[in-house]
Amino acid sequence: MPLLSPHEALIYLMVITSASDRDMTDVELARIGDVIRSWPVFEDFNQDRLVEIAQDCQKKLHEKDGLEGVLARVAEALPERLRDTAYAAAFEVAAIDLEMRLKEVRVLQLIRLKLDLDTLTVAAIARAAKARLRTLT
Repeated sequence: MPLLSPHEALIYLMVITSASDRDMTDVELARIGDVIRSWPVFEDFNQDRLVEIAQDCQKKLHEKDGLEGVLARVAEALPERLRDTAYAAAFEVAAIDLEMRLKEVRVLQLIRLKLDLDTLTVAAIARAAKARLRTLT
């Protein structure tokens, strides 16, 4: 099986997080698009490939190794310096509707463990996302 590109790995994590509760909402899908359009890590990404990559991720989730296999491939594809960025992208998708469901929390825990992220980094990412997504009402 070919190695994922870092872009593919980042997208896989966002798709996994969105699909964790088996309901990929329009708000979550829009957030994935926003992240891809606005985050510097995606500057040189061909956005026309997004649907293809998301569909490939969905297929891989239904294979024998399922989520564990996909997470292993993602961890293998991501350089150390992008692991916190990858978690931040996944957290953005989970937090966008301001309601973190138990399945989303569990998937984020699995991602954190697979990417070997420390507690302080994870807490900082969560706090920053919550502050950024907060509304006045």
